[in-house]
Amino acid sequence: METNMENIIETLNGLLSSRQYAKIRSLLEDSNPADTAALIDELFGDDYEQEKNFLILFRLLPKDDAAEVFTYMEPEMQEHLISAFSDNELREFLSQSFIDDTVDIIEEMPANVVSRILANSTTGARKAINEILNYPKDSAGSIMTIEYINLHKDMMVKEAFETIRKVGINKETIYTCYVTENRRLIGVVTVKQLFMADEEAKIGDIMESNVITVDTTDDREDVARMFSKYDYLAIPVVDSGHRLVGIVTFDDAMDVITEENTEDFARMAAVAPSDESYFKTGVFKHMLNRIGWLCVLMISATITGILTEKYNAVFTALPILVSFMPMIMDTGGNCGSQSSVLVIRGLALGEIEFVDFFKVVFKEFRIGILVSSVLALVNGIRIYIMNGHDIRLSITLCISIIFTVILSKLIGAALPMLAKKCRLDPALMATPLISTIVDCCSLLIYFNVAMKIFNIA
Repeated sequence: METNMENIIETLNGLLSSRQYAKIRSLLEDSNPADTAALIDELFGDDYEQEKNFLILFRLLPKDDAAEVFTYMEPEMQEHLISAFSDNELREFLSQSFIDDTVDIIEEMPANVVSRILANSTTGARKAINEILNYPKDSAGSIMTIEYINLHKDMMVKEAFETIRKVGINKETIYTCYVTENRRLIGVVTVKQLFMADEEAKIGDIMESNVITVDTTDDREDVARMFSKYDYLAIPVVDSGHRLVGIVTFDDAMDVITEENTEDFARMAAVAPSDESYFKTGVFKHMLNRIGWLCVLMISATITGILTEKYNAVFTALPILVSFMPMIMDTGGNCGSQSSVLVIRGLALGEIEFVDFFKVVFKEFRIGILVSSVLALVNGIRIYIMNGHDIRLSITLCISIIFTVILSKLIGAALPMLAKKCRLDPALMATPLISTIVDCCSLLIYFNVAMKIFNIA
């Protein structure tokens, strides 16, 4: 695939140099819009010194595809194109774009570009854009589109098809149509149902009245999760009066899931989330995204040093205990991370709620007993054989491992759920933070067990 992309880029460069625009248009006609956007990005990247060729290539795209290709482009490239468009070109482009795509573009653009987009939008489009922009950033209203097929219950099937043919070209989806009465959503009907029904049948007789809806203020992540649960292509969005105000489509839901997963992975690695890709983010910005958490974790790790210094008498009396500290801490950190990742995933998928707190903790407690017993047995035998058959040392490590593993499992399960209850992102309680907390707890357990078994004052 990579070799094929390189070949196409080389071909396009040659065609642009020789101004063979007809061949370029022919080459791009059958290309998928997402692939075309990736191709343009590879071809020009941030090199806008080739501005003339960049604009020529975009203007050679079929008009029906240009708007869709634009939505897949990087924000920097979108901004550059909008700045290069004449007012007439911008108006024509906006007329071919869906409202939700225009809103997504506006959210990424600087103020001067936003003003130009709004100035060249139609009155109706401008009103719809402003309405969507007024919804909270993470709400269903912020990702919905108002371009859906609206039918009336007293319509006959043949009238419904006439309506779809008339307005469908400008709608985001035509497969699912929405039946309203005084703007209130009363049912849905699919094109498949319309095809299978008699032409004289009324929409009200064949529509599905038990409709799954979301509110404009519902969290967009919860809405995206509903697509996986119900296998819908679109979900209607209603206001407090159950009036239909828009729909959320499958592609927008997938974008939300991708964004949320990216944020979660970043937080789980103790990195501030960024909207930009790795290569688009500068070195200094990368540093700023990482340094905050690294400072917090570094400072919190000094507690481990304080504990080590406090129990210096233990090391003086029995130096061999030092060599087992990394094993104890790593085992605890790994066990805590396992539990936290599974609980975070359960919270993200809606499988686990805060009401399940004690149920989850008790389950991890039982898992901890089983896991710690196996680890303690394996390490106990290994240490007994490899360290001069010292039974007390073996017992010390076994007991420390058992208590450390159980405690780390409980911490790993509890912290993400408590974070969720406090309206924080559970991913904050992932590997780095839990490892730091577990390290301190494991050392406390290890030192105190050793002091008891070896009678160290």
